[in-house]
Amino acid sequence: MKIDFAKSARSSLGVEWELALVDQDSGDLRQVAQTVLDAVAPEGGGEHPHIRQELLLNTVEVVTGVCNTVAEAMADLEHGIKLVREVTDPLRVELMCAGTHPFARWTQQKVTDKERYATLIDRTQWWGRQMLIYGVHVHVGIEDRDKVLPISRALLTHYGHFQALSASSPFWGGSETGYASNRALMFQQLPTAGLPFDFETWEDFEHYAADMIKTGVIDSFDEIRWDIRPSPKFGTLELRICDGLPSIREVAAIAALSQCLVEHYSREIDAGRPTPRMPAWFAQENKWRAARYGMDAILILDEAGNEDLVTTDLQRLLVKLEPVAEDLGCAEELSWINDIVVAGASYQRQRAVAHAAGGALDAVVGSLVKEMRAGRPLLNEV
Repeated sequence: MKIDFAKSARSSLGVEWELALVDQDSGDLRQVAQTVLDAVAPEGGGEHPHIRQELLLNTVEVVTGVCNTVAEAMADLEHGIKLVREVTDPLRVELMCAGTHPFARWTQQKVTDKERYATLIDRTQWWGRQMLIYGVHVHVGIEDRDKVLPISRALLTHYGHFQALSASSPFWGGSETGYASNRALMFQQLPTAGLPFDFETWEDFEHYAADMIKTGVIDSFDEIRWDIRPSPKFGTLELRICDGLPSIREVAAIAALSQCLVEHYSREIDAGRPTPRMPAWFAQENKWRAARYGMDAILILDEAGNEDLVTTDLQRLLVKLEPVAEDLGCAEELSWINDIVVAGASYQRQRAVAHAAGGALDAVVGSLVKEMRAGRPLLNEV
């Protein structure tokens, strides 16, 4: 099976942001996605290029076009959100984003009426019906197919950094899970989800895809849902690690980190230097540590098994990426990673709000709604 990798501009950028639709009064989820999609659909029918449907009717996805800079991508997202709010505000519906809704029940959610979603639920049953989760996906363009797998392997050494920074799902169905990201461990229960396999060559990758299609595991490549995956039709690497992020400032920071890391490793390959890789058992452990402990996680950093606190290693990483960020025009957005460290990741902010409210999770929803409106974390203001 031959998989062509589309041409794309080096380090170009695309972002997908899944948003929950919540009732302005109760904070519970509202099943009004189809109303939004119908209202924003272009004349003559079809899907809006920047606003898409998702698995559940409580969700819409706002996406960018192909962008050169983080600032350009964020402008696309802001425009999409503005269009959605023109529909949702009169309905008394707010937008919210986190890895999970703090108290909504999966049994009460409706699935979008589309064959691909019905097929998914029919196959995955109990686990599929529980996918009441939200994420942020970042695509970064790669100009040479031969770079895709080495860069993908290198990004896996930073998996825990992305997971810890974005962790925003400490609550599930009204309960405290004890995890910074409950979403991360739930999503990997789906077939073809979770950590990617380590392929040496593109031909190995093609062989895998052919096996999956031949045996009926997937019908198309899009059904491979790895946390880091090549996206051949776009010519990108897609980072799907992150929990839903509550504010556009955090989305910008994660997009900048993604873009800078891909460009950094592309430059390493150009210079003939080896890119790092990590044994599967270390990558799996890092995923669990970051999901469990978030910003307090001690991560395994390399093949030798060296370890350090994620926040300490992030500071080293940001310094290393500063020249790349300057070249890409995202130095300011990359620096906002430090703001997440200082303010706390969303799971930390959510827990603080819940504690201050005596455990009331509707207060947590309220804080997430305010952060979405404000466009930045509001730990000390909610």
